[in-house]
Amino acid sequence: MSDGWKTNMKFEHLLSVVNGFGRFQMMIIIISFIGRFTLPCHFLLNNFIAAVPSHHCDLSALDDGSIFGNLTQEQRLTVSVPVQEDGTPSSCKMFPEPQFQLLSNSNDHDLVTVPCQNGWAYDNSTFKSTLATEWDLVCDQKGQNKATTTIFFIGVMFGAMTFGSLSDRFGRKTMLLVSYISGMLFGFASAFSTSFIMFAVLRFFTGFGITGIVIVSSVLSVEWVDIEHRKLVGVIDSLSWTFGYCMIPAIAYCVTDWRQLTIAVTSPLALAILTWRWIPESARWLIANGKFEKANFYLQQCAQMNQEEEFGSKITPEVKRKDRTHSHLDLVRTPKMRRLALLTGIVWYGVASTFYGISFNITGFGLNIYLTQFVYGAIELPAKLSAYYLLDKVGRRNTEVGSLLGAGICLAINIFIPRDMSVLRTVVAVLGKGCSATSFTTVVLYSSELFPTVVRQNGMGYNSSMGRLGVSLAPLILLLDEVWRDLPQVLLCSIALLASLVARMLPETRDRCLPETIQDTDIPLKSKDNDEVENGY
Repeated sequence: MSDGWKTNMKFEHLLSVVNGFGRFQMMIIIISFIGRFTLPCHFLLNNFIAAVPSHHCDLSALDDGSIFGNLTQEQRLTVSVPVQEDGTPSSCKMFPEPQFQLLSNSNDHDLVTVPCQNGWAYDNSTFKSTLATEWDLVCDQKGQNKATTTIFFIGVMFGAMTFGSLSDRFGRKTMLLVSYISGMLFGFASAFSTSFIMFAVLRFFTGFGITGIVIVSSVLSVEWVDIEHRKLVGVIDSLSWTFGYCMIPAIAYCVTDWRQLTIAVTSPLALAILTWRWIPESARWLIANGKFEKANFYLQQCAQMNQEEEFGSKITPEVKRKDRTHSHLDLVRTPKMRRLALLTGIVWYGVASTFYGISFNITGFGLNIYLTQFVYGAIELPAKLSAYYLLDKVGRRNTEVGSLLGAGICLAINIFIPRDMSVLRTVVAVLGKGCSATSFTTVVLYSSELFPTVVRQNGMGYNSSMGRLGVSLAPLILLLDEVWRDLPQVLLCSIALLASLVARMLPETRDRCLPETIQDTDIPLKSKDNDEVENGY
């Protein structure tokens, strides 16, 4: 039996001695929840700060003191702005001079129009200010406004790889603080941007900084709990996303200025920094890196807080020897690690692309932007509670396979439902989003259990980057409806079904000890009761 396997079983035994799920673990979950709350808020922030309110060309320059000044606002629009096919005033065109004859004749098809000459007038009834109103990111410049989401998620993608690698090298706790501080500083700084370029750059680094929060805190929580409670911790961690999803509409409803809203959703990180001092380092990581005295310190602390005063075990170099520093290269160093990285990367891409593809494409509610956003978050709650039940009853692998399969089926069904049956299409889309939410909850816990401790953060960073790649490409997939109306649905359905098939090739981790070393991936996974063996990766 290898040293890594002995270490694996030894640490699980230590957790049982100090109580693998007590006050100490609840403290970690609660403190992590504070920092994680800001993640969904920032991920969805662009839905509000980049919103484009109704607008038309600014007509103030046409008021030369003549009859134009005596017209009502509706009459001014009639004589100054052409009407679109749907009967609404054009947002980007105007007449070079007032066309007073239109007050009695509504036919403006043969009249000359020009682009807006003096800026735009915006409807401020919903938003006091947005990026679009601040820098006139409309009409020919609307692409810049849409690019802010892509820029942010590119930052998230690079941050995931970086924080995953650095937290395996310098520790979970240290990199969590770095993520807190960098996310807060760049988030606050972006609220004071004086140009769009400055905002875009700071938004990139905000995404880069805050992504470490979810990667590090998820792994830290899992590494401190026993086998029986890992799925509970995974579901609780995912509920922080749902909570933020439901809260940001309320925050945005009260704070309608984009600068103030950015500050509001970033502010919880200040509290997270204050509570960081009580976050323990991962004892698993400390042992894997030969820091036995510190590991003993935190295990003693855990035992005392969990009222297990009799704990007196000492960790010695015999338990685990540090051999070398690990990096992303270790994810492809051995055949089985390469296979694991390939399979989990495909699953993460499929999960993220399906989840956001459905989220961006749900229509038919007929609700305002705040209520719609709240409903999108609320429907995730039953999905994630069902995941809590399924993770133990049918296992991680079957839950992942089934939820992706369900999302793919819902996407396929909507291809054949007529467009005019909007209520039925919406119901099916909501069911699909529920399935995709279940798959997202499962994949975070599942993948953290698959990778060994020495490269767990590297693995999670790589997987998160694959997921963010899926997020970035999802809006581009939806634009393909111009090629063929149902092409986005067909592609998303195919991605979900492919990811489901790939997930079926991964091993089950229910009731299994976490692998500690890369060598552990080459031996069978053993259950907590030592009576059930399953083939390795």
